[in-house]
Amino acid sequence: MIATLPPGLAALDRLPRAPRLPIGPDPLRRIRVPRDLDSVTTVGREEEPEAGGVRRRNVEAVWKAVADWYRSGVHPALQVCVRRNGAVILDRAIGHARGNGPADGADVEKVPVGVDTPFCVYSTSKAITAFVVHKLCENGLLHLEDPIAEHIPGYERHDKGNITIGHVLAHKSGVPNLPREALDLEHINDRDYLREVLCDARPASLPGRQLAYHAVSGGFILGEVVHRVTGKDIRAVLAEELLDPLGFRWTNYGVDPADVGRVAINHLTGPPTVPPLSTLLARALGTGLDDLVRVTNDPRYLTGIVPAANVMTTANELSRFFEVMRRGGELDGVRVIEPETIERALIERSHHEVDLSLGFPTRFSYGLMLGARVLSLYGLDTQHAFGHLGFTNMLAWADPERAIAVAVLNNGKPILYPEVHRFLGTMQRITSEMPKVPPEERFP
Repeated sequence: MIATLPPGLAALDRLPRAPRLPIGPDPLRRIRVPRDLDSVTTVGREEEPEAGGVRRRNVEAVWKAVADWYRSGVHPALQVCVRRNGAVILDRAIGHARGNGPADGADVEKVPVGVDTPFCVYSTSKAITAFVVHKLCENGLLHLEDPIAEHIPGYERHDKGNITIGHVLAHKSGVPNLPREALDLEHINDRDYLREVLCDARPASLPGRQLAYHAVSGGFILGEVVHRVTGKDIRAVLAEELLDPLGFRWTNYGVDPADVGRVAINHLTGPPTVPPLSTLLARALGTGLDDLVRVTNDPRYLTGIVPAANVMTTANELSRFFEVMRRGGELDGVRVIEPETIERALIERSHHEVDLSLGFPTRFSYGLMLGARVLSLYGLDTQHAFGHLGFTNMLAWADPERAIAVAVLNNGKPILYPEVHRFLGTMQRITSEMPKVPPEERFP
């Protein structure tokens, strides 16, 4: 549905307009931004800002940053949900889920995005997978010190016998990449095929030595380990342990075939990447950007299980998942994970080390990207925040100091573009408008 913006937000439409695009192919691969933003804006069920301990102007400032970012023309759709003190103070979507990509012609039907439109959240999925593994550790089925080869016979091949579950979660296993065939859609649900790919992989370094982001490899490893110790695929385990007790509709790996048509279509947008950046990304992701976006729109991918990269959810549900973790594992009177388990998941394993895959310094725990005082995706002074980035410009996190849980989703896939500062600026705006709360009001 298309809803009217709350009072005071209509002034957003007076922001500077995105430049008109030239006739013919657009070298920057931008979308056509509608002049009337109200016509492509959906507002969900929002509580009064005061319920979250903030004011209307704080919420308006956040949405202004989102609208300004949308005007850059690189995301056909943006979906944002902010919870503070448990109250949903912002839950909105802007743009089109389908039909307004850079390559879409005028005759393609334009489908507006809604707050209930599911998105593929790519690497943000890694945070979900990490919590599944930590839950099984809590249940006594796994230990972070377990060698992978203890659960996957044959994984010790090529001197990988000392790689542990903790190494994989911390992106320090020494096997950050897999060959392209790991994402062969013909074998996406073939455990025997994927297990052989994992066992045949050769390490690039000794385990525990170097931080190198595991774009795809870690998810398949952990997914197989989960299957081995439970007798169920990781999709079923996630549902039974964390999602079903709290009544989640989405937030699992892939969707039911009947729901494929509801998922937002992804588009490669922004200026084309060139070497050496394109080479670095292809090595980190295991495939080229064009192939990656094509693969992730394929129904086989949308219904399969890719633990590192194909959780499908909405910003509302994803922020709710992080709200559970912010509160120490309990929500609405239902406990799904213990506070001590979350604390263990957040133990720092790398402190601003330069990631050899991503090329920039970051802080990782056992599966989560941690905030920092200065160099932080979540904005300045967020050293207690935890969450995960998704390809590209997607982010979900919780910040106990500010009592917030946030998800920012989109379906445009630019790498570098002139207005990339608007992405980072939106995260900073969210943080800036949400003041810290007294220690006794923080969770966990």
